Amino acid sequence: MRLFQNSGLYPSYLAYLNRLARDATSFAARLSIFMEDRFGALHVLEPVLEGAPEAFFTNADDEILQRLWAREHGLPVKATLEDILLAQIEQQRTEVFYNSDPIRYPSSFVRRLPGSVRTALCWRAVPSRTADLTAYGAVLGNFPTIADFWRKQGCRAELLYPAYDPVMAVYGTGERPIDVLFVGGYSRHHRERAKTLESVATLARTHNVAFHLDASRLTRLAESPLGRLLPLGKHRRPPVIAEIARSAVFGRKLYELIGQSKVVLNGAIDIAGRDRGNMRCFEAMGCGALLVSDDGNYPEGMQNGVTIETYASSADAASVVSRCLGDWPRHAEIAARGRAELVARYGKSRQWQDFLAIVAQV
Repeated sequence: MRLFQNSGLYPSYLAYLNRLARDATSFAARLSIFMEDRFGALHVLEPVLEGAPEAFFTNADDEILQRLWAREHGLPVKATLEDILLAQIEQQRTEVFYNSDPIRYPSSFVRRLPGSVRTALCWRAVPSRTADLTAYGAVLGNFPTIADFWRKQGCRAELLYPAYDPVMAVYGTGERPIDVLFVGGYSRHHRERAKTLESVATLARTHNVAFHLDASRLTRLAESPLGRLLPLGKHRRPPVIAEIARSAVFGRKLYELIGQSKVVLNGAIDIAGRDRGNMRCFEAMGCGALLVSDDGNYPEGMQNGVTIETYASSADAASVVSRCLGDWPRHAEIAARGRAELVARYGKSRQWQDFLAIVAQV
């Protein structure tokens, strides 16, 4: 089966990748640097990670990457990114197209796919009321509530979970000098998350707390010297957070930080109701940290007091984290069980077999 997997990049990660791959002058070289950095690897299917000849991967919104491929294959300079993606699919004679960027490439794109494509699937783990994804054979995601949303939009929807990245095994085998780590977005849309961060940030008085925040453009503007002269107060981070905030991290640098942390704090952003299990949960457990996250309905293997710890509210978060650190030997055992459970339940081979089962059904 000839598999084509397309993904997309956060703007902040793309800027980081541009620095990481500044000397790459070919499609293969830039893609190799990206794959080695492991950004989003929990969603990358096993044949792609293993470099199988029948599998092709690209980030179609990475214009530098795509234009390198276009130049190497004689496409016109004025070719659009959509034209380049279609040319890649046609050249590979793709049979299964798996797209993690369906808002950019919705049903109108699927209808342009070459005849070799037997099945088109997409990943979309958030609701998008204006997007038409009905031409895809199925919309995949790991939240049952979001799957129900897509079914109501006229799509077939199936569950597929992130998978343990095998390179995580080399992280988190030594000391863990960071007591509490949070890595994620911060904006006015993350109200509950902001309350949780503000609560846990108070622990920095007595513990090593590291917040690596991907702040929104408005937040960065509001905290700039010019922004402080403007009525943008609601976009500024509270002083207790701003004092310990550091820049965002991605890929292997994220794995490294998690591997140095006792507790990884997580918080949902209310897009999936009570469903839980965002990618940070898998990353934290995979690198051996104790996941402390908000109460809700978690995937199998993520159980409060057994493999993870949960808090009932943002006000409760600091006390839960403090309790975990105060009895660290016991909670280190919970973290170790969590890692073992994740490896056993959510391996790459299982993810690939689940994907194949979905392909066979649509």
